[in-house]
Amino acid sequence: MQVYVVDFVILCIGRFSDVPNIPEFPPNKGPEVFDGKVIHSKDYAAMDNKSAAQFIKGKQVTVVGFQKSALDIAMECSTANGVGIPCTVLYKTEHWNVPDYFPWGFPLAFLYLNRFSELLVHKPGEGFLFSVLATLLSPLRWGFSKFVESHIKHKLRLAKYGMVPKHSFLQALNACLLSTVPEKFYDRVEEGSIVLKKSPSFGFCKEGVLIEGEATARKTDLVILATGFKGDKKLKDMFLSSTFQDYIIGPPNAAVPLYRECIHPQIPQLAVIGFSESVANLYTSEMRCRWLAELLAGTFKLPSIKEMEKDVAKWDE
Repeated sequence: MQVYVVDFVILCIGRFSDVPNIPEFPPNKGPEVFDGKVIHSKDYAAMDNKSAAQFIKGKQVTVVGFQKSALDIAMECSTANGVGIPCTVLYKTEHWNVPDYFPWGFPLAFLYLNRFSELLVHKPGEGFLFSVLATLLSPLRWGFSKFVESHIKHKLRLAKYGMVPKHSFLQALNACLLSTVPEKFYDRVEEGSIVLKKSPSFGFCKEGVLIEGEATARKTDLVILATGFKGDKKLKDMFLSSTFQDYIIGPPNAAVPLYRECIHPQIPQLAVIGFSESVANLYTSEMRCRWLAELLAGTFKLPSIKEMEKDVAKWDE
């Protein structure tokens, strides 16, 4: 092992790769009892186009999840196998996945990705006037959300398929739970080459998957888990020290505690770039890189550990 002595470390490891999020199952209900094959979406994504097409061809596929990877894989399965061998998409929650970024022909960026949109949101340190302004503008915030929702519901015919989310578009945007629906996805649902099945939980049996609320198992040859990644574990595993592992992750029910989404208060010689989620994470990552460059250049100094922790807690709340 080679040891390097440095003044500062910057981690740019991302969060949507390497450590897959695999659901936990009760005894005798996991993949070990299943005669078919179970893989994570990252394994499917690692295949080239030809290998992937051959891998799913002629197989009864169940895709677990309802975000970008799940939708893309379901589309590829429906293209490979058609109505004769439909692909099942197993999901827990309906999402505001967008068909495009021009609701009713109006650029979405003009609603949510500009300076004015910042005024619509209450945030720490905003002061009395900005707080009052955000409150006064709350009907406009609600109106923007309903405007976008009406476009998505109309264009994707969500009510027809029982896929209208119970939460608002604004909530989905704030939680960064948006992705783009592949073109003609719901046409495939209508023709029957993609079957949508909602279930709070599922398990495995010898011949397929057991969907909660259904008496019989759903016959399956291949299950693809499009269930995301454990970015926090990936970050934690960068450290050998258990102390630093505990520092970097923080409390179990909170976001990774990073000051300015970048510096860990307990490890101020360490910056993490690109870990936090954002609707436009290329832009936010670039801004953090610029902020970090100014910090390293000595343009400003970090606050105390307590002040940074207090700031992190406010933003997390």
